Amino acid sequence: MDCIHTYGIWMAEILQNRTKSLENLWLLITHVGGPKAAFLFVFPCSYFFCRRTGVAVLWVAAVTEWLNLMLKCVLFGERPFWWIGESQAFINKLPKVRQYSSTCENGPGSPSGHAMVTAAVWWVVASSLRSFLYRRNCSIPVTYIPYLLYGTLLVVVGISRVFVLAHFPHQVVTGSIAGLVVGMYLNSRVPEKRSFRFFVGVAVSLLLGTLILNAGLRQLGVDLSWSLALAKKWCSRSEWVRPDVAPFTSLARDCGALLGLGLAQHWKPGGWPLPWWAQTVSLALSSVALYLVCSAPLPLRPPALYYGLFFVKFAMVPQIVVLVPGLIHFMMRKMKRS
Repeated sequence: MDCIHTYGIWMAEILQNRTKSLENLWLLITHVGGPKAAFLFVFPCSYFFCRRTGVAVLWVAAVTEWLNLMLKCVLFGERPFWWIGESQAFINKLPKVRQYSSTCENGPGSPSGHAMVTAAVWWVVASSLRSFLYRRNCSIPVTYIPYLLYGTLLVVVGISRVFVLAHFPHQVVTGSIAGLVVGMYLNSRVPEKRSFRFFVGVAVSLLLGTLILNAGLRQLGVDLSWSLALAKKWCSRSEWVRPDVAPFTSLARDCGALLGLGLAQHWKPGGWPLPWWAQTVSLALSSVALYLVCSAPLPLRPPALYYGLFFVKFAMVPQIVVLVPGLIHFMMRKMKRS
């Protein structure tokens, strides 16, 4: 693996030196390609485009991120920014690479969560767009444009993760392949009309599965904080090691989003029929509400309180997206009566 890791560092060095003028673009792409963006950006936009697609996006994002967490727990992947210092490959000459605020993730590195979630979630979106174009009687080449854009997105997100030293190239490739497989599988099994009990069961299963795996690893003598210790040791700025990118934070996000989705569908299983302009207003209001909720600071101590509030925050995401159209629908009916 040392040879593969060394090649990855060399590739990151070339990317940083030759595309330095595109630095801000790569940082934007790595932000857009993050799991958090799937919940806060892709889900609302896709939901107001097509309700079934929106539900599928949130469902796929949550399950895929959880699967990525499980894989990271057992694969123990290194990250470039700490491997440079820990390995003996660069004793004589350190590579000329830089770290960024999105570099210092504190979980294991394999497979890439950005690549895996992006591949899964955007497969759902690309498939939905392709079906939409097909129903509009577009030509066959036109209907495959979403897949072309999908492939391009995977490439640029992968490059951005290598650029910021968050992942090695092979971690990005394996993450993309795994995400594509998971996305194709889950997209055909969307719980659009499932009961709230189903979502409670799924969320509890994800939580129990994680706890059982962690208990098993502890029994085997595995130090589950090994990656956090390395991130704190080798990150160039301590404030870049943030709790919102910690492994158990993603678990809280996934469980919260699934429970919130189940509760939102319980309130109004079929959603509210709205004209396009009302849907646009709903999307705008939802986006503002999501920004206000998710930008609210959370106390870091005690950890249980932080994870609990993080869970509640993402449980509110589908509530906001699904219930805001209900508010618009109610106001429209009231205006018609008056």
